[in-house]
Amino acid sequence: MMAILLMMNIKILLLLAVVAVIAVSCAKIYSKGSKSPAMAVNTFTTIGVDEFQTYIATPGVQLLDVRGRDEFDEGHIAGAVLVDVNDTAFVDNAMAVLDPSRPVAVYCRSGRRSARAASLLVARGLTVTNLDGGVMAWQDAGKSLVK
Repeated sequence: MMAILLMMNIKILLLLAVVAVIAVSCAKIYSKGSKSPAMAVNTFTTIGVDEFQTYIATPGVQLLDVRGRDEFDEGHIAGAVLVDVNDTAFVDNAMAVLDPSRPVAVYCRSGRRSARAASLLVARGLTVTNLDGGVMAWQDAGKSLVK
Protein backbone atom coordinates (compact mmCIF):
# COMPACT_ATOMS: atom_id res chain seq x y z
CA MET A 1 0.00 0.00 0.00
CA MET A 2 2.82 2.38 0.92
CA ALA A 3 4.59 1.64 -2.38
CA ILE A 4 1.44 2.53 -4.35
CA LEU A 5 1.09 5.85 -2.51
CA LEU A 6 4.75 6.61 -3.12
CA MET A 7 4.39 5.86 -6.85
CA MET A 8 1.29 8.09 -7.05
CA ASN A 9 3.12 10.92 -5.28
CA ILE A 10 6.06 10.61 -7.66
CA LYS A 11 3.71 10.73 -10.68
CA ILE A 12 1.91 13.77 -9.26
CA LEU A 13 5.22 15.52 -8.63
CA LEU A 14 6.41 14.77 -12.17
CA LEU A 15 3.13 16.06 -13.59
CA LEU A 16 3.40 19.24 -11.53
CA ALA A 17 6.99 19.73 -12.71
CA VAL A 18 5.90 19.42 -16.36
CA VAL A 19 3.04 21.88 -15.80
CA ALA A 20 5.43 24.31 -14.12
CA VAL A 21 7.89 24.14 -17.03
CA ILE A 22 5.09 24.76 -19.52
CA ALA A 23 3.73 27.67 -17.46
CA VAL A 24 7.15 29.32 -17.22
CA SER A 25 7.73 28.87 -20.96
CA CYS A 26 4.38 30.42 -21.81
CA ALA A 27 4.98 33.31 -19.42
CA LYS A 28 8.27 34.08 -21.18
CA ILE A 29 6.58 34.10 -24.59
CA TYR A 30 3.77 36.41 -23.45
CA SER A 31 6.10 38.78 -21.62
CA LYS A 32 8.00 39.46 -24.84
CA GLY A 33 4.87 40.89 -26.49
CA SER A 34 5.40 42.19 -29.99
CA LYS A 35 9.15 41.55 -29.75
CA SER A 36 8.51 37.84 -30.05
CA PRO A 37 7.99 36.56 -33.62
CA ALA A 38 5.46 34.08 -32.29
CA MET A 39 3.47 36.91 -30.74
CA ALA A 40 4.12 39.68 -33.28
CA VAL A 41 1.36 42.26 -33.47
CA ASN A 42 0.88 44.49 -36.46
CA THR A 43 1.14 48.06 -35.27
CA PHE A 44 1.67 51.48 -36.73
CA THR A 45 3.48 54.58 -35.51
CA THR A 46 1.84 57.93 -34.79
CA ILE A 47 4.06 61.01 -34.97
CA GLY A 48 3.67 64.77 -34.65
CA VAL A 49 3.53 67.35 -37.42
CA ASP A 50 7.22 68.30 -37.67
CA GLU A 51 8.38 64.69 -37.61
CA PHE A 52 5.67 63.77 -40.14
CA GLN A 53 6.80 66.56 -42.47
CA THR A 54 10.37 65.25 -42.34
CA TYR A 55 9.18 61.67 -42.76
CA ILE A 56 7.11 62.33 -45.89
CA ALA A 57 10.11 64.08 -47.47
CA THR A 58 12.04 60.81 -47.20
CA PRO A 59 12.46 59.19 -50.63
CA GLY A 60 10.16 56.22 -51.10
CA VAL A 61 7.53 57.18 -48.53
CA GLN A 62 4.00 57.08 -49.97
CA LEU A 63 1.55 59.73 -48.69
CA LEU A 64 -2.08 58.67 -48.30
CA ASP A 65 -5.01 60.97 -47.48
CA VAL A 66 -7.90 58.85 -46.20
CA ARG A 67 -10.57 61.57 -46.03
CA GLY A 68 -13.48 62.05 -48.41
CA ARG A 69 -13.19 63.67 -51.84
CA ASP A 70 -14.72 66.99 -50.69
CA GLU A 71 -12.27 67.28 -47.80
CA PHE A 72 -9.35 66.41 -50.08
CA ASP A 73 -10.43 69.04 -52.63
CA GLU A 74 -10.62 71.70 -49.89
CA GLY A 75 -6.92 71.19 -49.23
CA HIS A 76 -4.46 68.34 -48.82
CA ILE A 77 -0.78 67.82 -48.14
CA ALA A 78 1.23 68.10 -51.35
CA GLY A 79 1.87 64.75 -53.00
CA ALA A 80 -0.96 62.90 -51.27
CA VAL A 81 -3.03 60.22 -52.95
CA LEU A 82 -6.69 60.00 -51.92
CA VAL A 83 -8.29 56.73 -50.82
CA ASP A 84 -11.39 57.22 -48.64
CA VAL A 85 -11.24 54.97 -45.57
CA ASN A 86 -15.04 55.09 -45.31
CA ASP A 87 -15.38 53.38 -48.69
CA THR A 88 -16.27 49.72 -48.20
CA ALA A 89 -13.54 48.82 -50.70
CA PHE A 90 -10.89 50.87 -48.87
CA VAL A 91 -8.33 48.10 -48.46
CA ASP A 92 -8.65 46.93 -52.06
CA ASN A 93 -8.49 50.52 -53.35
CA ALA A 94 -5.47 51.31 -51.18
CA MET A 95 -3.63 48.15 -52.19
CA ALA A 96 -4.26 49.04 -55.85
CA VAL A 97 -2.38 52.35 -55.53
CA LEU A 98 0.23 51.54 -52.88
CA ASP A 99 3.49 49.68 -53.23
CA PRO A 100 3.54 47.23 -50.29
CA SER A 101 7.34 47.25 -50.23
CA ARG A 102 7.46 50.99 -49.44
CA PRO A 103 6.40 52.73 -46.20
CA VAL A 104 3.10 54.61 -46.08
CA ALA A 105 2.30 57.87 -44.27
CA VAL A 106 -1.43 58.38 -43.62
CA TYR A 107 -3.51 61.29 -42.44
CA CYS A 108 -7.10 62.48 -42.17
CA ARG A 109 -8.77 65.48 -40.55
CA SER A 110 -8.04 64.70 -36.89
CA GLY A 111 -6.13 61.41 -36.86
CA ARG A 112 -9.02 59.11 -35.97
CA ARG A 113 -9.86 57.80 -39.45
CA SER A 114 -6.19 57.56 -40.40
CA ALA A 115 -5.53 55.43 -37.30
CA ARG A 116 -8.28 53.08 -38.45
CA ALA A 117 -6.83 53.08 -41.97
CA ALA A 118 -3.35 52.42 -40.58
CA SER A 119 -4.65 49.40 -38.67
CA LEU A 120 -6.24 48.00 -41.81
CA LEU A 121 -3.08 48.53 -43.83
CA VAL A 122 -0.66 47.02 -41.32
CA ALA A 123 -2.93 43.97 -41.22
CA ARG A 124 -2.05 43.61 -44.91
CA GLY A 125 1.66 43.79 -44.14
CA LEU A 126 2.40 47.46 -44.87
CA THR A 127 4.59 49.69 -42.72
CA VAL A 128 2.44 52.68 -41.75
CA THR A 129 3.00 55.98 -39.95
CA ASN A 130 0.03 58.12 -38.89
CA LEU A 131 -0.09 61.92 -38.51
CA ASP A 132 -1.10 62.77 -34.94
CA GLY A 133 -3.92 65.29 -35.04
CA GLY A 134 -4.34 65.07 -38.81
CA VAL A 135 -4.76 68.06 -41.11
CA MET A 136 -6.07 70.13 -38.21
CA ALA A 137 -2.73 69.79 -36.39
CA TRP A 138 -0.88 70.31 -39.68
CA GLN A 139 -2.64 73.65 -40.25
CA ASP A 140 -2.35 74.68 -36.60
CA ALA A 141 1.42 74.27 -36.99
CA GLY A 142 1.35 76.71 -39.93
CA LYS A 143 1.97 74.06 -42.59
CA SER A 144 0.45 74.61 -46.02
CA LEU A 145 -2.08 72.60 -47.99
CA VAL A 146 -2.62 72.47 -51.74
CA LYS A 147 -5.96 72.53 -53.53
